[in-house]
Amino acid sequence: MYSPHSRLGWNRRARGGDELKTENFLRGRRGIQLAVPERQALELGLSEPRLAPARQTLIRRGENVSQSTLLVAGYVGRYMEDREGERQLVALHLPGDFVDLHAFPLQHLDHDVVAISDVAVATISHAALTAITAELPHLTRMLWFSTLLDAAMHREWIFRLGRLDGPGRVAHLMCETALRLAAIGIGDGREFPLPINQGDIAAACGLTNVHVSRVLKSLRDTNLLAVQGNQVTLLDPAALRRIGEFDPQYLYLHDGVSTP
Repeated sequence: MYSPHSRLGWNRRARGGDELKTENFLRGRRGIQLAVPERQALELGLSEPRLAPARQTLIRRGENVSQSTLLVAGYVGRYMEDREGERQLVALHLPGDFVDLHAFPLQHLDHDVVAISDVAVATISHAALTAITAELPHLTRMLWFSTLLDAAMHREWIFRLGRLDGPGRVAHLMCETALRLAAIGIGDGREFPLPINQGDIAAACGLTNVHVSRVLKSLRDTNLLAVQGNQVTLLDPAALRRIGEFDPQYLYLHDGVSTP
């Protein structure tokens, strides 16, 4: 079972003996700083984290929701299915992400939210979010920033699927994930844990498992990328950025999160 106290997820900090559920919320983003009362408001509104196993569907498409979910530890995906039941991964969420904040105004989702790894998640009621929007305008803008950041990544994923070939799609996904994890203190931007399987990569890149296998072998053989179990190493980050036409501006990272 994935431990939420592992290095991959929930960082424990000695702040009054509490585990800070929002530790990674918008961490590493340019111009983002939450005041103490704002973070306290989020912390108080969030439930205690609960564990869910890998591959469990957390929220189903069309389900009415009255709360939003913060990913505290692990990896979560948003999926859409075609008529044959084949899934397309349309977003990958990392610790600190609100995976369904857009459900606050929408009240339901048009896609499934699924735990990719074992996860720890906390929820905040939409009633609590309504109170925040009424009382804390700056925090409201930060929550809005979070949804706009999701939208920026969605646009980049559309570009990746529409304009890049197989190696470019995989390179782009790995470059993006490396920096997103580095922003929350996981990995160094070159080497990082990624407990997803080949099928997940295929679903994120619009490729078949066989094609992904060939791409990963090619990138390994040319000393560009190594995937060993749940560990990924960008052997030549500059070359991977070129292949994936990767420009991290859309991630809005502060200058302390450098591109290797």
